[in-house]
Amino acid sequence: MKFYTQSFTYDDSWSIVSLAYFLRYPNPYASHILSCDVISRELTPAGTLLTTRLILKRGIISRTEAWVIEESEVDPLGKTVQCRTKNLEFTKVMQVEETAFIRQNEDGQTLQTNEARIRSRFGWGLTKRIEAFGMHRVESHVQRSRDGISLILNMIRQSRQTLGAPATTYSPSMYHPPKEESSVPSAAHSESRQNTSSWRGWKGWLFGNP
Repeated sequence: MKFYTQSFTYDDSWSIVSLAYFLRYPNPYASHILSCDVISRELTPAGTLLTTRLILKRGIISRTEAWVIEESEVDPLGKTVQCRTKNLEFTKVMQVEETAFIRQNEDGQTLQTNEARIRSRFGWGLTKRIEAFGMHRVESHVQRSRDGISLILNMIRQSRQTLGAPATTYSPSMYHPPKEESSVPSAAHSESRQNTSSWRGWKGWLFGNP
């Protein structure tokens, strides 16, 4: 089993970072995410919000899709978010459990800490290799997730500054979509177009349609 942890700080307030975190799909840095659906949501007696979402993503193996479950708890009084995700399929090959903690610092900035546990029960002398591969994927995912959240934060800032202004104030140079990895098959282009359409719809919601 391998463990991973990383922390970084945003200059924005907790409320804005939390909003960006839950609006992070779709974005150009997460083109492997095909859908994200809320399956339950409830308010606890303590005033925290519990949400469960099912996420469908394009798998590492060509032409495969995999389900991931995300369970989060938002405490608006304590200004904290705790979110856990884990894959529901191929768990014998590799089980990845990730946890994100988001809380406000005393200086008004927001700290996000990511932790992950990678475990393989595949055997055949490949367990350590699979776990090492999983660790590399987690490190890459965390960076791309941070880039995606930063992009959404920039869009939220601009939408607040240009409220009521023409949509032409938006500049595509705000982000630089990364190149597709070679593991993504050409047959997935139709899915990529669907994801791009969702991204344009989200962007239009923030800035209005021209």
